[in-house]
Amino acid sequence: MNKRNRKPRNEDMYKAILALRDVDECIKFFDDLCTVSELQAMEQRFQVAVLLEQGLIYNEILEQTGASSATISRVNRSLQYGNDGYSVVFERLGLIPKKDEQ
Repeated sequence: MNKRNRKPRNEDMYKAILALRDVDECIKFFDDLCTVSELQAMEQRFQVAVLLEQGLIYNEILEQTGASSATISRVNRSLQYGNDGYSVVFERLGLIPKKDEQ
């Protein structure tokens, strides 16, 4: 969907996520919010993003995650041309160095 034509976001869900205190609460919330398939897809995309950031090639990522080449490509586009959401999380989790440390 074109970003300019997107409906305004309801921020309530995002505020709810920020209110969660630990991984256990987060897992419970997402288990209630999402289907098993939706969770598996999101977890797989995140794993693919981490592996791409680590420099793995598509075949290695496919082998480790079972993700399709279309999914790997989609995640790669988000890493390259997205809103830097992955970068923020990677930096805060210590998966990549902070920009001022590079």
